[in-house]
Order: sequence, then structure tokens, then C-alpha cells
Amino acid sequence: MREALGLARKGRALASPNPMVGAVLVRGGEVVGRGFHTYAGLQHAEIIALAQAGERARGATLYLNLEPCSHHGRTPPCIDALIRAGVSRVVAPIEDPNPLVAGEGFRKLREAGVEVEIDPEFAPEAEKLNEPFLHFMRTGRPLVTLKAAITLDGKISAPDDNRGWITSERARAHVQELRHDSDAILTGIGTVLADDCLLTDRTGLPRCRPLLRLVMDSQLRLPLDSRMARSVSGDVVVVTTSASRAERRRIAEDRGLRVLVFDGPGGRADLRSVVEWLGRQRYLSLMIEAGSKINWTALESGCVDRVFFYYGPKILGGLEALPLAGGIGRRRRSDAIRVHRVAIHQIPPDEFAVEGYLDVHRDH
Repeated sequence: MREALGLARKGRALASPNPMVGAVLVRGGEVVGRGFHTYAGLQHAEIIALAQAGERARGATLYLNLEPCSHHGRTPPCIDALIRAGVSRVVAPIEDPNPLVAGEGFRKLREAGVEVEIDPEFAPEAEKLNEPFLHFMRTGRPLVTLKAAITLDGKISAPDDNRGWITSERARAHVQELRHDSDAILTGIGTVLADDCLLTDRTGLPRCRPLLRLVMDSQLRLPLDSRMARSVSGDVVVVTTSASRAERRRIAEDRGLRVLVFDGPGGRADLRSVVEWLGRQRYLSLMIEAGSKINWTALESGCVDRVFFYYGPKILGGLEALPLAGGIGRRRRSDAIRVHRVAIHQIPPDEFAVEGYLDVHRDH
């Protein structure tokens, strides 16, 4: 099972919008077939492992990190191939919550006389590995992560000069890994105007589809000579409102930018509509890297599922340095947004990151 999980990880940024799946076929104590899934490669992990094993698949045990599919999608159901090949036992830690599967794969295997074993020991690891996919299948929404680099006193920006970094190169490299694992990334026009950022995946690792870059821009102020606009390759979306000038929208679209009009509260572009749109486009995960205003909007709107805060060993102090989340905030301690399942990630020598999840019972 550890090998199956390791194989599945080879599908990082290559399997979406499908899950990462690794498969290991074992017969007589010997591995006879291995496979992992990439979206471009089309074939599922189980089919690749079966092809490698050939006749040796008969009577073998299949280990994989997710219930095999039982429906006809881009490819025929994997369970049919497993039954035909004569696999005698299937071991997996979790069900696939896809409504088209959801235990049906296990049921049909059992009906065909294949022994099915659910391995709970590896369930937490299997859940974490495919967290965006599982979340998407359960909710219809991408998993939304709010990421920020913060001083020890909770500041993300100095009032006069923001040259330099809050966190180290090592911490920033970890952020790039988060970007690589994301389908989409979102910021606000204020961040683009201040930093002329690119918001690209700079790991250099292969991806199935480009990281989709989104800018919340109510008045459509994105400069067409900005690095983001100049680097567009079907991967930049500007989210604006009906108050932005139609002529400006047309020019932006002529330059290759995709413009979405989502009117929200207070005359601002609506973040919840963006998240819903991403779900319809089958983007499984969104990372928000923005400023104080959008951070609060994201938290208050109930869009955020997970936070990932990187703390640098610095203190800015003062009342003018911007906090992680601005806006009106919560006025009483008892109303504070609660974070659960908190994990601390050490970044030697002096930094750390806090990962946590917002209350799953929030009203989306």
C-alpha cells in the first residue's frame, strides 16, 4: 500500500481533474504490475498495472489508494477489467465519493467473487493525498486554501516600503510546492498593482494544465503592460463587475484575458461566484494569495476551507502595518472564526507554517 501511495504521488499536478491513483499487483509475494494515473495518459493506474502483469494478474492481489471506478467515463470501468483479468483480491483504504462510484466499485467486485478489503490504517494518508478531489466530489466546490506570509505579530505589509521578504527562500520554495499542487490561484488588483506579480508555478515540474491565474478587479484596472497580462496564454482570468467599462473589457479580451462579470456586495466582484464558477469548470483546488481586504472577504464569505500561514521571525508593530485580514473583522472574541485540525510545519532554522481547517459546518 505504501508503494501504491508513492506511485499515486507521481500524478501530482498531472492527474487533475481526476484523482491521483497508484496500483500495485502482487502474486505469490512478488510485484507483477505497477501503474499510476495521469490525465493526459488517459489509462487508469489499474489498467496500466494489469497490462504490465499480463497473465500473472490471474489470482493476484491489487493494492491501490482509492476504490476502482465502476462507471464509464473517458475510459471503460476499471472493475470490469479487473474481473476479466482474474484478480482475486482488491485492497484499498477509502471509497471514492464520486456519486457515480461511491461504493459501487467494491460492491460489483464482491458480486463477481473478488475479495475486497478496506484498509483503515492508510485511510488518513489516502484522504490527505487526494484531498482536493475528495472535497470536490463531496461538495461540488474546489478546496480553497488561504495562504499568507506573516510576521510574528500578524502583519503582512509595512506602511511605507515592502521591498524584501517576510519569509526565507526555503519557506518561499515550499509555497511554490503549494502552487504546484493547486489548479488555480487568486489575488486582488491591489497586489498586482503593488508587486506586478506573475503568480506562476515556478517549481519547474510538469503540469497537466497550466495554473489558472485569477485577479479580483472590480473596476478592471489591470494594466495591459503588467507582467501578468503580457504573459497570458489562456491562463489569466480577470473577475470584474458590471460597473467596469465595456470598452475596457473588450480590449482585455482582445489581449487574450478572460473577463468574468460577477457582481457582489458593496459593488465588488463576488468571490463566492468565482469559487462556484471554478467548480463548474472542474478545477479541484484554489489558492488565495492576496492582500488584507481580499483575505477578510474570503474568510467572512465562508469560501475558505483551509489556511496555510507562513510565519517569519520578524515583528513590524505599529497600527499602520496591515494585518493578515482587514475589513471590519469580528467585533467580539466569541464570534472569532475557528480553525480546527491545526498542524505546525517546522521550517528550520527559525520559521514555521500553520495549517488548519475552517469549521466544516459553516454555511457556504
